[in-house]
Parts: sequence; structure tokens; C-alpha cells
Amino acid sequence: MNILAIETSCDETAAAVVTDAGAILSNIVASQIKDHAAFGGVVPEIASRRHAELIEPVVREALHGADLSTGDLGAVAVTCGPGLVGALLVGISYAKALAYGLDIPLCGVNHLEGHLSAAQIGHEVSYPHIGMVVSGGHTSLYRVTSPSSITPIGQTLDDAAGEAFDKVAKLLYLGYPGGVVIERISQGVDSHAIEFPRPLMNERTYDFSFSGLKTAVLNRVLKEGIFEDMDLTFSGLPVKKTPRPGKEDLVPKIAASFQQAVVDVLVEKSFRAAADHHMDLLVVTGGVASNTLLRESLKRRSEETGIRLIIPERKYCTDNAAMIGIAGIRHISEGRFASLDLNAVSRWTWE
Repeated sequence: MNILAIETSCDETAAAVVTDAGAILSNIVASQIKDHAAFGGVVPEIASRRHAELIEPVVREALHGADLSTGDLGAVAVTCGPGLVGALLVGISYAKALAYGLDIPLCGVNHLEGHLSAAQIGHEVSYPHIGMVVSGGHTSLYRVTSPSSITPIGQTLDDAAGEAFDKVAKLLYLGYPGGVVIERISQGVDSHAIEFPRPLMNERTYDFSFSGLKTAVLNRVLKEGIFEDMDLTFSGLPVKKTPRPGKEDLVPKIAASFQQAVVDVLVEKSFRAAADHHMDLLVVTGGVASNTLLRESLKRRSEETGIRLIIPERKYCTDNAAMIGIAGIRHISEGRFASLDLNAVSRWTWE
């Protein structure tokens, strides 16, 4: 069976075709970075409108890449939450119309289940294991006892890690997306030049908190007087500011030290969760899992502890439809189909 998968939970319009054997025939992602860069973050209304413009050509490109037509499809899988409701509704509406018109099954997939399913692309995943999804909207730990049994054990209490990257990049006037620009400016810089807190890292909880770290960065920027006339409300369009003369080297040092603090927390808490739950496998995915420092630090800890590590390829860490298709295979095999009243869910409550 050929499965068309659609993902529109945030600011990537994505479509993929996968087979029920797990082969990925195509995986197309249309990014909206340029549409949101001027605002320093994702604007929901703009995201929804762009999805509406892009969904048809992206699906057509996915079918073309798989050398298939709509008549060759056996099912449609679509992200139904969590995410931006307006963005989700574009993908859901298109998926429902296509499934109805072709008279084929429809599957509604949890976006986070999709991220965890990305580990199955090119890797042998054993159960049970600990999974961590770390992205712009989520930083969570899960006990995954089977492909369809996922239990949250920890989550962010405020900002997600990726959200913190975006906000710190904004207050340093580095641009958007924050994770990319901070990683770039941090290359070759002493990541321990400035000491920042590691929130909750030594606490027994598996929850995360990054708002205090973000505030620590802001306080350091203000203390050093790096920029003139900072707009602390961060309202309106972001402007480009250059550091005061003699303060230029502080920006990359702050960025690198912030990045190191986030990575230290993520590595420590994820491996502690695996050890505490006697798991021999840790799966890490989500957009922030594309970060080079995080990937290298996780691999070193894996070698030190003997806990096996799976991190998907970068293209399967960021939002994509292939991961939704892989999760959709399981829905189909278990007979978990959605009706045409499938709706968008902004927040997902795990059963």
C-alpha cells in the first residue's frame, strides 16, 4: 500500500509518500522561514495562509517524486495535533477531501508520535526505550513501551528549548531562526566563557525549564551594556543592531555559552531518565536534535554510559511528512482510522 502523509502543524508544508513496508518514496518540505524571518518568529495567520497556497503543489511534487498518481494511493495520514490550529486545519481539510474523493482510509496522527516514529527510518528501534522530543514547541521525555504505548514522564514548564533559542537570538539581534544562527555564530568560540545556570539539571524531576536561562542571558546583555536603546518589550518588527565598540566579541561568547547550557541540560536529563528507568536505548528527535553540539554531546555520553542512542538524520528531525507516514503505517495495521469529522487539536492530552 502507498500512503500519502501530510504535515502542516507549524510553518513547514510537507508531504511524503511511504509504503506500508516503511520505504520512503518521496519527502517534500516547503519552508516558510523567509515569510516569518521579518517578525523574528512564526506568525500563525501567515503560516495558515502559506499552507493554503502551498499544500496542493507540495502534494503534487510528492506524488511526482514517487512516480505515482492519486489513484495509486491506499490511505492518507495527516497530522491533527498538537500545533497551530489554523495551520493544522489546512492539512486536515486537504487530507479529508482527498480520502473522501478517493474512498480510501484516513488516519489522524499525533505530531509528537510522528517525531518519535522518525527513529525507525534507517534504524532498528527496540522497546521499551526513552524518547526525547526537543523542538521549537516541545521539550518532552517519554517512556515508550511499544510503538503505540507512549507515556510522558517530563516536559518543559515554560519555554521549549527551540523557543529559548529563538528568543535569545532575538535579544542578541542575531536574526531568525534562532537555533541556526546561534549554532553558526558559536562555532570556534569558548562555550564556557560565560557561566549560565543549568535549570533543573540536578533536580530529580524529568521536567525542563529554560525561561530562567533566557532571563540570565538578558541580564548579562544589560549588565555588559552591549547594545544601545534595547527594546525590552520585543514588540513590532525586529531591528538590526550592532554591538557597541569593544563589545563585539561578547555576542558570540554569550551565544555559545547559552547553547552549551541548553545542551548540558538536555543530555544530562535524557540519559538520567534512561538510566533511572533501566532502558538501554535513548531516542532523540525534533528540530533541535539537528544541532551539531547536541548530537556530538549525546554521542559522547552514549559511549560513556553504554546506553544506545538513535538520532534520525537531520532531515527527519525537523518537521517533515515522512515521519507522519511511518506513524500512519502503525495506525493502519492496528485499524485506527479517522472519520471525516477529524478536527485539529492545539494541545494533546495523552491517554
